[in-house]
Amino acid sequence: MSELLRVEHLTKIFRSGLVGGFEIRAVDDVSFTVGKGEIVSLVGESGSGKTTVGKLILRLIKPTSGRILFEGRDLLEMSKRELRQNYYRQVQAVFQDPFASFNPLHEIDRAFDLVFRSFFPDVSRDEREEMIDDALRQVGLNPAEVRGKYPHQLSGGQLQRILIARALLVRPKLLIADEAVSMLDASTRIDVLNLLGDFRDRYGTSVLFVTHDLALGYYISDSTIIMYRGTIVEMGDTEKVFHNPLHPYTKMLLESVPDLNVKWEFRGIEPEKEERGIYEIAGCRYAPRCPRAMEACWKSRPGLHEVEKNHWVACHLHGGG
Repeated sequence: MSELLRVEHLTKIFRSGLVGGFEIRAVDDVSFTVGKGEIVSLVGESGSGKTTVGKLILRLIKPTSGRILFEGRDLLEMSKRELRQNYYRQVQAVFQDPFASFNPLHEIDRAFDLVFRSFFPDVSRDEREEMIDDALRQVGLNPAEVRGKYPHQLSGGQLQRILIARALLVRPKLLIADEAVSMLDASTRIDVLNLLGDFRDRYGTSVLFVTHDLALGYYISDSTIIMYRGTIVEMGDTEKVFHNPLHPYTKMLLESVPDLNVKWEFRGIEPEKEERGIYEIAGCRYAPRCPRAMEACWKSRPGLHEVEKNHWVACHLHGGG
């Protein structure tokens, strides 16, 4: 599989306050690749840095250090004009809240205006109408039922499909789906995931699927990246990461998935609370929560180590020193 996107040693530090503030490493030395036609899930809990990675790839924010290469070109070397005319023609995004992506005072048809102004300025009105209707049909919507409507007149699932239709109208090479189905009901989630898979199969579109939901990531992805506190702790082929998890955090995540055959029962045990004000750990970021932490885990940060073909883990227990 040929490479489409390469992220190299990407770091993003947010600083709080002008005097006497502190730094938070939202993304810390992250490296991975996305192949052409590949679906990669970026999985982690809230605060893991996965959304920040998506924003960095979209150039919505600038990295503190590191490189993002798209088809061999460094994004930081692209001018705003080149980003607008070339990069965003090939990279599109769908975000978590479909209602926040529409202006409630305008009909949903306006969502397509920017696409045509930016990428198809010479398309005739008749051809434009045909392209919009065709895109809506491809995502399972009847144009007559949704066009001319205001956002509040449609469901969240319909609005999310419209956003996908808008993004895929330009046939991008890469689609970043940031929690794109988390606000949808269970049945609609699978429909939207299937849409992403269909477009990959039909047009070769690569997808970076950002999610906190392990089940959804497993369902759709070829490769999986597990993040914790801004770092990658494990990554590789989805089947290997899910069926042979090596990092304690990955194991904890998989063990936390509810079993439908077991009813929850309160046992009177309060969860441990992490100390506040600690934003930097010399060793492994997961050490404070890891039941198998060793002395080395507190002293040095493990690097990603390939334990088998297409399966990496950052853990001292598996030679990650």
